[in-house]
Amino acid sequence: MELGVKKILYATDLSRNSAYAFQYAVDYAEKHDARIIILHVHEKLSRPDMTELEDNLLMAKRVKGAVRNRDNTVNIIKKRVQKFCEKVKKSDPSSTFIVAAIEVCEGYPANSILEKVDEFGCDMIVMGTHGKGRIAHAFLGSVAERVLQRSKKPVFIIPLPEKDTELTFMD
Repeated sequence: MELGVKKILYATDLSRNSAYAFQYAVDYAEKHDARIIILHVHEKLSRPDMTELEDNLLMAKRVKGAVRNRDNTVNIIKKRVQKFCEKVKKSDPSSTFIVAAIEVCEGYPANSILEKVDEFGCDMIVMGTHGKGRIAHAFLGSVAERVLQRSKKPVFIIPLPEKDTELTFMD
């Protein structure tokens, strides 16, 4: 039975070990001749957060500056991810994975991930999770958990190692 996976959405928060999960996306893409869409979602500030920030003039100026520099930030993130992909290909010359797109957007991470899966016509989602424990999940929830509960596509949740790995978006 052919499952027909041709597009994989790899969602990343660009944290130190989040690149670890990318290896799984690459492996699956290579085995199934699929393309990878890399997605990073900048978390949107909620209205109460914005109101608090606006109460402090200095912070309001920083927020306004960040909004003006949003396009610059998006370009920096895209360049970082492109550099990372080049590094992965250099470390494994036999690697044949293809990154079809690098998408950076602003929003609520779980919602944005699910929207982008539909927008790009992806067949599955690969993402890492920091596994902060049951108590943290009870109070804070988890992007991975929300995506898993709401997705109509298969979701591969990769537990990220606690110790630093060699593969990172930080370089």
